Amino acid sequence: MSAEYRVLVADAIAPEGLAPLRDDDRFELVVRPGLAGAELAQAMAGMDAVLVRSATKITRESLAQADRLSVIGRAGVGVDTIDVEAATERGVAVLTAPAGNTVSAAELTLALILALARHVPAADRSMRAGQWDRKSFNGTELQGKTLGLLGAGRIGSEVARRARAFGMQVVAYDPFLSEEKARTMGLELAPLEEVLRAADVLTVHVPLSEATTGLVGAAQLAMLKPTAFLVNAARGGVVDEGALYEALRARRIAGAALDVYEREPLPADHPLRSLDNVVLTPHLGASTAEAQHGVALEIADAVRAALLEGDLSRAVNAPAVGGEEMRRLRPMIELAERLGRLGAALVDGPLRTVEVRYTGASEPALRPLAAGAMIGALSAAVGRTSVNFVNALHVAESRGVRVDQVRAAPHGDFAEYVELRLSSGAGEARVGGALLAEGHPRLVLIGDYRVDIVPRGTLVVIRNQDVPGVIGRVGTILGDAGVNIGEYHQARLSAGGVALAAVSVDGRLEAAVVERLKGIPVVVDVRQVELD
Repeated sequence: MSAEYRVLVADAIAPEGLAPLRDDDRFELVVRPGLAGAELAQAMAGMDAVLVRSATKITRESLAQADRLSVIGRAGVGVDTIDVEAATERGVAVLTAPAGNTVSAAELTLALILALARHVPAADRSMRAGQWDRKSFNGTELQGKTLGLLGAGRIGSEVARRARAFGMQVVAYDPFLSEEKARTMGLELAPLEEVLRAADVLTVHVPLSEATTGLVGAAQLAMLKPTAFLVNAARGGVVDEGALYEALRARRIAGAALDVYEREPLPADHPLRSLDNVVLTPHLGASTAEAQHGVALEIADAVRAALLEGDLSRAVNAPAVGGEEMRRLRPMIELAERLGRLGAALVDGPLRTVEVRYTGASEPALRPLAAGAMIGALSAAVGRTSVNFVNALHVAESRGVRVDQVRAAPHGDFAEYVELRLSSGAGEARVGGALLAEGHPRLVLIGDYRVDIVPRGTLVVIRNQDVPGVIGRVGTILGDAGVNIGEYHQARLSAGGVALAAVSVDGRLEAAVVERLKGIPVVVDVRQVELD
C-alpha cells in the first residue's frame, strides 16, 4: 500500500522521536537535512508536511513550489525561522512543540543564573591560565534574593519553581496571567516597572513578537539595581543588545547571561564578546538528549494528528482546536461553512462585514466557526482551493472584510445554533443553522423567515408575492426541466406579503431554468447556491 502522506524531514531531528510517523504505513518520511534555497523549494514539492528545527529557514520563496503542503512542523517553540505570514497566505498550518524542551530551557536558565552569581566562567578561565585567584571571584547567594520573571508561562513557571527551591522570592510580569492563576503557581504579579526595580535577577521568558521586541531596552535596564543580573534564554531581540552592552560596559548592572541573540550565529566581532561581565552560550536551551527526543516526539504527534484528524491545537496561525474538540465541533464548522456559501450568494457585491453569532456550550468554538463561515463566504470569490481553515480569516482581512465574532445569548429553540449576518455596499443577508438531535444539521433561518431544510447539495431560494399557485408553477418548471426536488419549504411573515421558498434540488439548475423561474410574474428574486 502506498503512503497517503509524504513528510520531508529537513533538519537533524532525533530519529526515535519520529516514531509516530515512521511506524505508520500511511506516512512516508523523506529525510533530507541541510537544504536551503532552490534545493529546499524543490524538495518541498509534492510534500504534505515538512519538519524543521532551527537551522532550516522556511521562506516565502521556499514555499513557492509547495503545491501539496498543508503543515509545517517546528521541533521547538520559536518560529522566527519560518515565514508564518507566507505560510498562512497559502493555507499552511505552522505547528510547534512547546512542551518538549520546557525542563531543558528552565534548567539552563538556572545554570546561567548560578554561573553569574558565582562567577563560574571567569573562575574557570582563571584556573586554566594557571592562577589561583579566590579573592577576585567573591559571589552572591540566591537565598533571600528576588527573581523577576518577564513571562510566567511553561518555562517561566518552571524557573520560578526551581528558584523557590533556592530560597528566592519570585515576582512576575505577565499581562496574560490572571491573579487567580498566579496564586495557584505561587507567584506575585506586578507591573513591569515594579518587577524591574525589585529584581536581583531578571529572567526573560516571552516569545519574540511585535509587542515584545525591545521589551528590555535602555529605559528598562536603567530601572534595574546596580547589583542585578539579567538572563535571556528566550528569544534574541526581546533584549536590546546595544542598550545591554552599554549598561554592562558602564557597570550599571552587575552582569548578564545570554543564550539567544538578535542575529545568530553571534558575529565574531560582536561587542558583547569583549565584556568580562557577560556569559554567552550558543543557543543551548533545547540542547539536551531528553529535550531533542521530547520535541521530536511532540511535533511528530502534532503533525500526525493535523494530517489525519484536522487537529490544529498546536498551530500558531490557525484556530487552536484539539482533536477531541475538533471532532465535536466539526458538524457545526461544516454547517457554518455552508451558511457562509448561502449568505454570500444572497448578498450582491463584495462583502464588507460578516458577523458570526454562536449559541452553544463550547467556549473555544467562535474562532473556528468564524473560519468555517469565511471558507464558505469567500470560496465563490477566491476559489475553493484558495481558502481553508488556516487562512480563511487572513484572506478575509486581506480583502477588507471585517469578521466580528459574537457569543450570543441562549437560543430559545436550539442548544447549538450559529447565525451569520453579512453585508455589502449593496445589501444584507441573514442566515442561521442549528444542530438537532444526534448532531443533524438544519438550515433554520433565511432573512427573517424560519425554514427547516437539510443544508446539502443545491439550494434554490425564491422570494415571491404570497399568492396562490406559485408552488405549482415552480414545480412545473422544475419538472419540465427534469429537475428532481428533494425538499420544498415555504415560509411567510404575513398573509399576502412576500413569501420565501427554500428548494433543495438534485443538481445545479441551468441558466435557462433560472430565467424561467424569474419570469413568473409574482417572483421577486431567485438565487441558487451549491452548499457542498
